[in-house]
Amino acid sequence: MPLGGGVAALGSHETGKGYREIDWSLLVMFTGLFIVVHAFQIHIVERWGINGFSFLLQRPVDLLSLVSAGLSNIVSNVPAVLLMEPVLKVMPQSSGEAAWLALAMSSTFAGNLTVLGSVANLIVVENAKRDGVTVSFWQYCKVGLPLTVLTLGLGIAWLQFVHY
Repeated sequence: MPLGGGVAALGSHETGKGYREIDWSLLVMFTGLFIVVHAFQIHIVERWGINGFSFLLQRPVDLLSLVSAGLSNIVSNVPAVLLMEPVLKVMPQSSGEAAWLALAMSSTFAGNLTVLGSVANLIVVENAKRDGVTVSFWQYCKVGLPLTVLTLGLGIAWLQFVHY
């Protein structure tokens, strides 16, 4: 029995009620998002000649973090990580660990910049809207922009000066 079925069987809630509470449109969006990102990665990104991106490969912390932050707010942070994977696979071994840490740090912090930066932000804004609270893109940016600039700056500085 799958874990969800086991929890439903042990719990006092009706199984049908639990399934009705699932946000199916969100699941469909995630599925579509990962299909599109994977296809883009295979058919587009892998043809970019990433080995020639010496400017990016030589500066794995600052430039990679900024590219990741920008991309995270175009396609959201999880797809951005998937799209950046081919870049990290061709990183010189000496900077590979720093590059992966920079990607983890920057994609996470960049998710705070705009509503589009993370699917979690979209969920919050949609749930707030259902409760009658409107959070506009620009209202979100008033908090997200300074917070992201501060945390990204600290994260980049930390990774530049604290070597692992």
